Amino acid sequence: MGEIEGTYRVLQTPGSRLGVQKNSGVSTLEPGQNLSTAMASSPAKTHERDLQVKIKMLDNTVEVLDIESKYYGQALLTEVYKHLNLIESDYFGIEFQNIQSYWIWLEPMKPVVKQVRRPKTTMLRLAVKFFPPDPGQLQEEYTRYLFALQIKRDLAEERLTCSDNTAALLVSHLLQSEIGDFDESEDREHLKVNRYLPNQERIQGKILEFHRKHVGQTPAESDFQVLEIARKLEMYGIRFHLASDREGTKINLAVSHMGVLVFQGNTKINTFNWSKVRKLSFKRKRFLIKLHPEVCGPYQDTLEFLLGSRDECKNFWKICVEYHTFFRLFDQPKPKAKAVFFTRGSSFRYSGRTQKQLVDYIKDSGMKKTPYESIFSLRFHSIFCFSSPPGLPVDHSQLSSLVLKSPLGLNPAFPVNLNAAAQGSSPLLSPVLSDAGGARIEEDDEAKRKRYPTDKAYFIAKEILATERTYLKDLEVITVWFRSAVIKESAMPEGLMTLLFSNIDPIYEFHRGFLKEIEQRLSLWEGKTNAHVKGDYQRIGDVMLRNMRTLKEFTSYLQKHDEVLTELEKATKRLKKLEMVYKEFELQKVCYLPLNTFLLKPIQRLMHYKLILGRLCKHYTAEHRDFADCRNALKEVTEMTSQLQHSLIRLENFQKLTELQHDLIGIDNLTAPGREFIREGCLYKLTKKGLQQRMFFLFSDMLLYTSKGVTGTNQFKIHGHLPLHGMLVEESENEWAVPHCFTIYSAQKTIVVAASTRLEMGKWMEDLNMAIEMAKKSTEKSDMLLDNSVCNRSNRSSDEVSLEQESEDDIHSSRSSLDRQSHHRANTTMHVCWYRNTSVSMTDHSVAVEVPRGAAPASRSVHLSCCAVVLLQDDYPLASLPLLGYVVSSPVEADGIQKDYVFKLQFKSHVYFFRAESKYTFERWMEVIKRATSSPARSSLLLPKDEKDRHTD
Repeated sequence: MGEIEGTYRVLQTPGSRLGVQKNSGVSTLEPGQNLSTAMASSPAKTHERDLQVKIKMLDNTVEVLDIESKYYGQALLTEVYKHLNLIESDYFGIEFQNIQSYWIWLEPMKPVVKQVRRPKTTMLRLAVKFFPPDPGQLQEEYTRYLFALQIKRDLAEERLTCSDNTAALLVSHLLQSEIGDFDESEDREHLKVNRYLPNQERIQGKILEFHRKHVGQTPAESDFQVLEIARKLEMYGIRFHLASDREGTKINLAVSHMGVLVFQGNTKINTFNWSKVRKLSFKRKRFLIKLHPEVCGPYQDTLEFLLGSRDECKNFWKICVEYHTFFRLFDQPKPKAKAVFFTRGSSFRYSGRTQKQLVDYIKDSGMKKTPYESIFSLRFHSIFCFSSPPGLPVDHSQLSSLVLKSPLGLNPAFPVNLNAAAQGSSPLLSPVLSDAGGARIEEDDEAKRKRYPTDKAYFIAKEILATERTYLKDLEVITVWFRSAVIKESAMPEGLMTLLFSNIDPIYEFHRGFLKEIEQRLSLWEGKTNAHVKGDYQRIGDVMLRNMRTLKEFTSYLQKHDEVLTELEKATKRLKKLEMVYKEFELQKVCYLPLNTFLLKPIQRLMHYKLILGRLCKHYTAEHRDFADCRNALKEVTEMTSQLQHSLIRLENFQKLTELQHDLIGIDNLTAPGREFIREGCLYKLTKKGLQQRMFFLFSDMLLYTSKGVTGTNQFKIHGHLPLHGMLVEESENEWAVPHCFTIYSAQKTIVVAASTRLEMGKWMEDLNMAIEMAKKSTEKSDMLLDNSVCNRSNRSSDEVSLEQESEDDIHSSRSSLDRQSHHRANTTMHVCWYRNTSVSMTDHSVAVEVPRGAAPASRSVHLSCCAVVLLQDDYPLASLPLLGYVVSSPVEADGIQKDYVFKLQFKSHVYFFRAESKYTFERWMEVIKRATSSPARSSLLLPKDEKDRHTD
């Protein structure tokens, strides 16, 4: 194949990137240098500023800068950024047209005069170089303003192609940002002298119609809306490079944060995700992509594209290198040592900060985000408030000075006092529910009712959208954040890396595209008003059917998740470094659930599709145009869930066992084959000292009881274990004169325990008797499992009281190897049960699949598990509110809540109010929270709804 002129090993690049880590990448800096020292030592410093260059800014103003003739590109960039007072400068660059009239980027590490052929006559221009997938990642408002100007430029230059309606909507927000509220005569005059689109006269009426709806919207909000709309478009941030494939077919190549893209015309036909790419290289005019063998097989793993010239090919290769480094690495590439005799190939490498470094810099520097304008309107679409009930293991470190934020992250003047509950028993009211905020909210609500559809199908579709967004964030915990952690520490073997990410990455990429389709459909559903368009777009079944059929192709990936979960657990036991990274990652804010829980999300998501499609089919009449598509989509997803139901049950059980393995001290192999988790919860054990609180764990072969240690790990230490073989359970309230008391007889010992309520006692006795019957039928000896899993306690006394006393002493004196962590997750189900004096069964966890996760305001999402409400903002949870023991209801007159769709959560003196956006969403939250707060017994979940209501009453 000959000598390769330039190569870039995508998955063997420097430390901390999101892929396999082997070789270090290189930069053109000398060892020990950074950009500032390199520029300082440049010969340009000794020359006078004898060269004038013209730079067009994003607002189309032209700045003339005097520079030295030997200025490096970085020095010019630094002057421009300093002139603009631009903090998040690494997203930007300076571009210019070469002699062939195509745009190329100014390289920081080369002199300007060696790149720009005629610098005195060439017009350089500032432009956005790296387009993040989510504008919410931009920390500064001024940065978002410049990004909005880039979108404006792309529209005018026909780079950002989109439908007429989308183009009109974008221009209307740009108008709102530039000239303020709608005034028809002013708008028309402004559009005469300012060209936003080549064809804007044709759609001027739509532009004015949209602008009329933005009254009161600030420039900052308008900029944000421009970016939110633009990021969902196929052509967002895309720069075409003309090429052809091996067959000579004309195509366009592009690069984005996700990888290398292939277009035919304006239609994307392929994406080579960074996780699939092994190496990028070029030879003369040929651009080569070498893929991992598991992607295309071992024989055709290199793809070849032909560009117009060697320079064009090298230019595109450089852009790919820079995009990969910026979005996928944690740190700048390490400097490359100079070759002693000769060099081979291109030495080009990206030499700026990565996105991760830039975000960390903004956060660590503690810079105050100065508003670009002095006044902002604050809009709230939901109500929430949090306090910390006494004794609950809820980490409010992120909420100690919580201030409610608008969708733009701007701070209003009223904070939420988290200690208000401790000062009295009065309900906690959000300022949004107060009289001061009432008038504006009522006005907004009324406007929303007139502006948006009110059909139940629309709100079901919105639930699909909201939950899909949250689901994608959950997948990113694995595909982005955990991948970063293990690569940074080189903690995971290459084989396990391939197994894990080759099975989760394709699913993640599918759902990215699926989410975009749903967003586009909902946008059309909300924005169209004439009858013809309503018939075309006010439905969701066609989108669901098309994507459920596509999703069936990923069944093989889902079936491998069992193997992934097992191998990951084995590796964490075998490799201490991976175990440490795993545990440390679970303590991060982004990992708000046990890590392996996120691997269950793809199959659980299928269950949710099934439930929500069932609701759509029930809502529609058989004659409705969307009914057939919804019914067929339901049929497709039902086939998948039937195939995967057994896998999900097995995965959920294994996940729960591994979670308990990490949280319990004194057991070595809880995940023994054949063992099933049944119930966990708090019971009071009768000893010579009286009733003492213990945490019990029931499995298919044994019963464990533990106490909460006084160490900083929040783990539970095992006191005893009882095999189910030969066990007998009897109610014994009369014998011991203790309410809700029952006795457990086993071959080793007899213990007496008491539940907090009669209902709790019934749940435990029912599950214990069921487990005992199962153990009798089992062909495996439970004693063998016990001997292999529970730590040897031969020194324990057979006397129960003596055993208890020794266990208590051990809590204070001994330290398990697991105690090495200074902190431990305190948001697990066992901790909730401990503080609520209740229990949760494996069956209760299935409630989470039916939950409308994400049904919350634009800047936040709410996640309901079987035991807690979790409020999320951006990537992180703000707080977790355990639900067991709470009562959900509608506000009464004494609460003083004069709003629609508000529900009330109360536990003793702690009262919380939440507001849903519609009647449908309100009913959904009430339905699932009632189920989560009641924690029904195993048998009651199988009862018909009317009987179940009587049972819980």
